[in-house]
Amino acid sequence: MFKATDLQGVRLAAMDGPIGEVEDLFFDDELWTVRYLVVNTGGWLSGRHVLISPASVQQVDIANGRVIVILTRQQVQESPDVDAHQPISRRLESALLLHYGLAPYWLGPMAWGAVPLPVPPDAGSPVEQETLARQEADESEDAHLHSARDVIGYDIHARDGAIGQVEDFLVDDGPWTIRWVVVDTGNWLPGKRVLVSPEWVEAVTWSDRAVRVGLTRDQIEHAPEYKPDEPLRREYEVRLFEYYGRPSYWRDAA
Repeated sequence: MFKATDLQGVRLAAMDGPIGEVEDLFFDDELWTVRYLVVNTGGWLSGRHVLISPASVQQVDIANGRVIVILTRQQVQESPDVDAHQPISRRLESALLLHYGLAPYWLGPMAWGAVPLPVPPDAGSPVEQETLARQEADESEDAHLHSARDVIGYDIHARDGAIGQVEDFLVDDGPWTIRWVVVDTGNWLPGKRVLVSPEWVEAVTWSDRAVRVGLTRDQIEHAPEYKPDEPLRREYEVRLFEYYGRPSYWRDAA
């Protein structure tokens, strides 16, 4: 797993050269899965922003500050124009996925449609993908996508009151699903950070910048402390699920 903030400023490299730097992540508010890396191309494309699907990511190398994608600079240059500060429509997503040869992730019961992991480009039938994408695009609805950078700082509300703020997200780099919300309880419990699963989120009120979870303040207060400078180990996750009395995400997947 990696922290969402660890990707900010990381260099993105295509197969034939640099593309730019990762500026943000877009995730959906239904499955809490990262759908796009928001990349600032800098001087290469006059500061244009592009969206890159995790399905095109070959390697995430946090230690060396780079993400490698199985794309060419020309593919990125010719991708549909995107305003990263405006809502992303299904129509735009369909155009993006068709351009890169990717299947629509929203057509199926799993995190990536019919499969649990993102499928690299050219893995399916372009004709079938185009047909499915256009059917969905006809609805012209907005996708449920949100900026990770924007949500960091939202207040966390337990069932009986406020308890902290969103400090970061921990992303599973297999399915690119957000497994944990890092909660900073500094205003209530100085110096303590705890983890809460997005599956326990009951509502996100975007207008109030608040995340409401189905836990009590006492549960969050006495949860095993998360130490961001230490690797997240499965033993610690087991302790968390046992403490909260909730099923683990790997058991659900099985």
